[in-house]
Amino acid sequence: MSSVKTLADKVVMVTGAGAGIGRETALALARAGARLVLGDIDAAALHESAQLIREAGADVRALATDVTQAGAVQALVAEAVNGFGRLDGAFNNAGIEEEHNRLADGDEAMFDRIMAVNVKGVWLCLKHQLPVMAAQRSGAIVNTASVAGLVGAPLRAAYAGSKHAVVGLTKSAAAEYGRRGVRVNAVCPGIIRTAMMDRALARRTPEESQRDPGAASLLGRVGEAGEIAAAVLWLLSDAASYVTGHQLTVDGGLTVI
Repeated sequence: MSSVKTLADKVVMVTGAGAGIGRETALALARAGARLVLGDIDAAALHESAQLIREAGADVRALATDVTQAGAVQALVAEAVNGFGRLDGAFNNAGIEEEHNRLADGDEAMFDRIMAVNVKGVWLCLKHQLPVMAAQRSGAIVNTASVAGLVGAPLRAAYAGSKHAVVGLTKSAAAEYGRRGVRVNAVCPGIIRTAMMDRALARRTPEESQRDPGAASLLGRVGEAGEIAAAVLWLLSDAASYVTGHQLTVDGGLTVI
């Protein structure tokens, strides 16, 4: 990652910051000069992320946050506005993937939970971030979707449905707020080496387990969290100043063929 402070003094909110892509992106944002407001439902993991960022020399605030609860999301946005005076960027990354069943065998409670975190959580974040940025006449938001938001995902229908919804929310918000100075984009990761990937692999059948998870990508490997972080930083930066309503696919070519 470049040492150039491309986001110097920008105030950026990150959800799902306790691990994986969220933590890696928060660290990359810190190295780029951003001041950070972090949220995660796992308070212990969130504390670890905040400590790593402080050790990197960045200004950070952290608040345990359940993105399915409006009050918790409002409090996290307020932490940015009250603590730093503004909100320049947001990475709405909190999400779950707990599914490995054919659609007709799916569990209703799991469906509701996936939709609550992955869809309602992003919707609540947008709902409370957009007015702040519109009042400033500036801001950039990146939502975490997935390649499962672009194509079908066998045995993960609810997850795919939730990530298709994130793409729809992203495009709609971009259309509504572009002329008020706010850019809204999505990042669509492929198979990325994280604890979430490890959990998904653990749910595979013995036959599925024989296949290399990176073999389907054109690059022949899984991606790294830092590669998603680099994409998010670009979308949040002025280098992407004419990009909005876009779903940036970072999947090693997984969805090309």
